[in-house]
Amino acid sequence: MLLSHLELWRTYWKCVSRPYTVLICSLTAALYYLWGRKSQTPALVCSEAFSVFLHKRCPVVAECFSPTPWCWGGRLQTLVCALIKSRPPVTYRNELIRTVDGGQISLDWVDNQASAAYPESSTRPTVLILPGLTGNSQQSYVLHAISQASRHGYRCVVFNNRGFGGEELLTPVTYCAANTSDLERVVHHVKGLYPHAPVLGAGVSLGGMLLLNYLARKRTESGMVAGFTISVPWDAQKSSASMEEPLNWLLFNKYLTSGLCRAVNRHRKILEKVVDVDYVLKARTIREFDERFTSLLFGYKSCTDYYHDASPGKKLPNTAVPILCLNAADDPFSPQHAFPLTIVQSLPNVALLLTAHGGHIAFLQGLFPRGESYMERLFGQFVQAVFEHPGDIKKACGIKEERMS
Repeated sequence: MLLSHLELWRTYWKCVSRPYTVLICSLTAALYYLWGRKSQTPALVCSEAFSVFLHKRCPVVAECFSPTPWCWGGRLQTLVCALIKSRPPVTYRNELIRTVDGGQISLDWVDNQASAAYPESSTRPTVLILPGLTGNSQQSYVLHAISQASRHGYRCVVFNNRGFGGEELLTPVTYCAANTSDLERVVHHVKGLYPHAPVLGAGVSLGGMLLLNYLARKRTESGMVAGFTISVPWDAQKSSASMEEPLNWLLFNKYLTSGLCRAVNRHRKILEKVVDVDYVLKARTIREFDERFTSLLFGYKSCTDYYHDASPGKKLPNTAVPILCLNAADDPFSPQHAFPLTIVQSLPNVALLLTAHGGHIAFLQGLFPRGESYMERLFGQFVQAVFEHPGDIKKACGIKEERMS
């Protein structure tokens, strides 16, 4: 019996003392330690009343955000999310609407006719989704948002930027973060179809910039009951500088610029009437693209002027509906020093939720982060809070109830 125990211990010692076993145990311990250090409760910057409402109706804001332990830093979070994120099946109904200038906008609808919570189409709440710079209704973050909203019984419509929804350009006009005319046209169309259905705008990255600029410009006439944004670049100039850092240029800027150039080349026939397409296609950064294309197309004297007009941070005081914004401190697209913390602290209707980690449109959690992540859960809870408790959120944000005449 004694001998068998000695043999057992010898076998055990041989196993645990092998180099690969030591390496695996060391890596596991290191990952566990780093994961624990990176797990933090997000910082919620807003008024006291809005904070109370969010903690009650969106409990995820008080949860500890634990990023995927093997996914270090904002850059890796961003890359991994783009590569492995799942894509929930969504069936769209496409609609093309005309614009004042003779152009067309592609809208992708999920009507949710089977909604048990809102069987009447005329009053079914609508989520209007604005994708990012080169995104459309097929992006994984859009599909996940629609999955969340549909489960709650809401209708969704995706506003595809001109030239990125599969439609042809009928006029030499595309889109930019500062020009809200197309969004205004879309909101007017949606409200015309369903005048008694509340509309919430949800913008991602550049789509968030566009949404905030629209809400600031329209104030109480926006046609929306609330806004929600993810990974907004608050200052376009600072965002551009961050994206031109060597590693960020190699990983992100170069790829996005290529996508923009491909879109221009696809619509070359009509765009060459107003810009030098060959010169535009030589752009190697987003800033160069905006200098050669966007700022010229929308009548700006310089790219600097365009970036100043496109930046939504200083316009927040002009907004008049509840707004929740999610950003990560390690977002390579939206540097932390550009976050409008002082401005948000002075506003009753805007909340900024900041995670220490999460990258750009990622916020991955768990060992195998393919499914819904922190940002999808936050989106689902906030949308439900807005639509199911309209009076409470208005009161929390100091917004007076409209009286029926």
